[in-house]
Amino acid sequence: MANDAASGPSPGEVFRDLHERFFVMANAWDGASARLLADAGFAALATSSAALAWSLGKRDGTVTRREAIDNAAMIARHTGLPVNGDFESGYGVTPTEVAETITSAIEAGVAGCSIEDLERDGPAPLYTLDEACWRLEAAREAIIRTGVDFVLTGRCEAHLTPVEAPRAEVVRRLAAYAQFADVLYAPGLTHADEVAEIVALTDKPVNVLAGLGGVSNDLAALERLGVKRISLGSGPAKVAYGALAGYAKALGQGRLDMSGAATSKTMNGAMGGDEPR
Repeated sequence: MANDAASGPSPGEVFRDLHERFFVMANAWDGASARLLADAGFAALATSSAALAWSLGKRDGTVTRREAIDNAAMIARHTGLPVNGDFESGYGVTPTEVAETITSAIEAGVAGCSIEDLERDGPAPLYTLDEACWRLEAAREAIIRTGVDFVLTGRCEAHLTPVEAPRAEVVRRLAAYAQFADVLYAPGLTHADEVAEIVALTDKPVNVLAGLGGVSNDLAALERLGVKRISLGSGPAKVAYGALAGYAKALGQGRLDMSGAATSKTMNGAMGGDEPR
């Protein structure tokens, strides 16, 4: 499965190179959002497990492995951009199951993914540190076996779950995840000093989820702090669905408000087609 150099760089290679500088990775959830974001000039896209679930009429946390990988592969096909999969906890409890997810993602043409330490069905909110590292190690070994470049992000959920001293837990875990991951990520960072502390942990690129307030809303400040990658999570989907909900509410009150609506020309242009006659 090694990439043929004559065919050009693999999606993973292109994606890895982007981490040499600061960039924003927008999160798409379907073909239309992917094409609109690509048309806006983003160099890489990511999926959003929450946004995908909502688009399927499901709650966050109920997407299957197959749905997640198929969604990421579809976004890559529609745009030709490297795509990072939001693959939650790896769609499996055991390291072997996590490795199977990684292998399937690589076979589907996905450029990278995040594996988080949230234990969705267990007695504790997070896998133990050893368990989380075993899962990331299995993911790394799966990547090595394929011979294909794939950017693995180690993700700590301590700020989004009820754990004691979440800041210290994030630092402890990300320092350990750096043994196996290419990128470090802890959603929920909103203080500049904490971001700086994580950036200083290792030489691995750090991803910050934007839009949660504080420094996470200041992209220029994050760049100055040494952050390499910004993701938007379910933010773009919330904006889109929020606009739809507002439109529906106004319509229910007898007001038709099309301000801000995309035109057919905009939509068809992004999709690569002509305007309808």
